[in-house]
Amino acid sequence: MDVHKNARSTPRSRAEMVRRVLEAGERPSQVARAMGICPRTVRKWVARYAAQQEAGLLERSCRPRRQPAATPRRLVRWVLTLRRQRWTGPDIAGRLRLSPATVARILRRHGLARLRALAPPRPPRRYQRRRPGSLLHIDTKKLGRIGRVGHRITGDRRTRVRGIGWEYVHVAIDDATRLAYVEVLHTEDGVGVTAFLWRALAWFRRLGIRVRQLMTDNAWAYRAGAYAALCRGQRLRHLWIRPYTPQTNGKAERFIQTLLREWAYRRPYASSVRRHAALTPWLHFYNWHRRHASLHGRPPITRLLSGDNLVRLHS
Repeated sequence: MDVHKNARSTPRSRAEMVRRVLEAGERPSQVARAMGICPRTVRKWVARYAAQQEAGLLERSCRPRRQPAATPRRLVRWVLTLRRQRWTGPDIAGRLRLSPATVARILRRHGLARLRALAPPRPPRRYQRRRPGSLLHIDTKKLGRIGRVGHRITGDRRTRVRGIGWEYVHVAIDDATRLAYVEVLHTEDGVGVTAFLWRALAWFRRLGIRVRQLMTDNAWAYRAGAYAALCRGQRLRHLWIRPYTPQTNGKAERFIQTLLREWAYRRPYASSVRRHAALTPWLHFYNWHRRHASLHGRPPITRLLSGDNLVRLHS
């Protein structure tokens, strides 16, 4: 039990009472007068110390030893059983003829107050392909165009520019190396994502990576006929994530978080053009210099090239 910060009686002051009474030989009334408490309190702590030593000077629970009006254990088991069947608190109270406050207290005591406690989330299944190009993660993030410095920087939502439109950040990241290719386009339709995929495949091909599979979400643009035709022409196996499970494409999702934090929202941009101009140097920094935690603190390019090739291509 927590002791109030302004309490006159604390474990330290109780030890001082015991010392003055048992060792210094002072009377309980004198100690009580000096410490601003009643003599009965002094005698109580001296008696507890005599019976239990230092443990007797600690706080005890205020819960009574006997509780004749407590909820029977059989009813408590029924409450927990119905809760594990995903019954709500009011439904349980109506079925068992208990007070809703009693049911809420029982559920809170046993850690079942929230439904998510009934089925804890499964631990994530992490995977990483061994060969570069075995799997390419593709995703899109919508960003508002910039007319002036936005409210994310200034904190003032009254100066927002309305109706300025959107632009779309398309990302492609290799599963094995974490090498990333990014473009900012004005559309996310089937034609736009198909053209982006063509340029991404060419970029990875220049690095010596032959892409064999790609993974996207279930957006309608990725199901366009032109997109499917390009996948067939390039002999790519197209994998879709399960509905409402974006963690399947987690590497792209995590890269987008990094992209927004370190590029899109890192500094105030006066216009979208300036934000576009900052993308290329940041992407070079990410692929060639930025330390990646999942790669043991090395940049993504080190998973693909040796030291000699790094110097030759980076010079």
